[in-house]
Amino acid sequence: MHAFAVTGEGSVVTGLELPTPRPTGKQVLLKVERSGVCHTDTHLRQGGYDLGSRGRLRLADRGVTYPLVMGHEVVGTVAQVGDEVRAHRPGDVRLVYPWIGCGDCPQCAAGRDNYCAAGRNLGVARHGGYADHIVVPDERYLEDIAGLDLSWAATLACSGLTAFSAVKKVQPSTPDEPVVVIGAGGVGLTAIATLKSLGHQAICAVDLVERNLAIATELGASATVTATSDALGKDIVKACHGPVAAVIDFVNNGTTASAGFDALRKGGHLVQVGLFGGELTVPTALMALKMVTISGSFVGTPDELHSLVELAQCGALPHIPVLDSPLDAESVQRSLDRLEQGGVPGRIVLRGDVC
Repeated sequence: MHAFAVTGEGSVVTGLELPTPRPTGKQVLLKVERSGVCHTDTHLRQGGYDLGSRGRLRLADRGVTYPLVMGHEVVGTVAQVGDEVRAHRPGDVRLVYPWIGCGDCPQCAAGRDNYCAAGRNLGVARHGGYADHIVVPDERYLEDIAGLDLSWAATLACSGLTAFSAVKKVQPSTPDEPVVVIGAGGVGLTAIATLKSLGHQAICAVDLVERNLAIATELGASATVTATSDALGKDIVKACHGPVAAVIDFVNNGTTASAGFDALRKGGHLVQVGLFGGELTVPTALMALKMVTISGSFVGTPDELHSLVELAQCGALPHIPVLDSPLDAESVQRSLDRLEQGGVPGRIVLRGDVC
């Protein structure tokens, strides 16, 4: 099969010829139709994450090997199935849940694959969707997306799922209590659309780019903040007419995390999602006095993806902007560069059917 990979930390994207896997057991081989481009892939290309004063987390030290075929927002057509597959046949079009657990630990047994400490995520620890084929280890990781646009459906596997799971962590909440979404890129816009679809009315979007804030307003944001001042926390409180119930931070660097914490009301909840890096220092007394909750959120469970797809299929979830490009080495490289530079209005999705 033809694939597009990074061969080492900081390398350019290169075309590779790899053996096309033959599925066995519960495995399913799919022809890639769509593959979304996620900001996480920029960190995989760089080889690590910024941990602030603790230095850098090298992904090679966590088991990531190169060459690596990235891509974890995948829609494909079933090409072949293993001899233990029962519910899928060649020709079925499916969305892939890529956050594969080990299958043996208590978290996996509870259906929380994304909590698995020994995860084998597609596009991270296993070859992903920047290729013409992808092998999925079990048919239970395939989701029927009948009736959905394929390019938009691909974004649900990460952008959509990440947003949905983060939003569920601040629910239930009173519809007119402000929820702040920091970062109005593809994931943040999906969170705004999800909040709106669930009936939330007071949604404040925060971003550096006015174009992104305009899209956020179209999707349901009732207030916006341009994140250009040194008093971002105060600007959020002003825009929301007081301290807020919840902040979901899809940037999650030192500046945005501190601003989110400062904007919380008593009993407020800060959900940290983004991987831009840095650290958060908070006064321990305020943690107790304000009874603040700070929680991390990493993608979502298979059941949450199923619920999200159902929400999309019933027409309750507004579409975020999707920018289509062909699935080739040049487009993968260019897309990752654009994400690193910031300001992409929505999500980039690569089309395997035109490569």
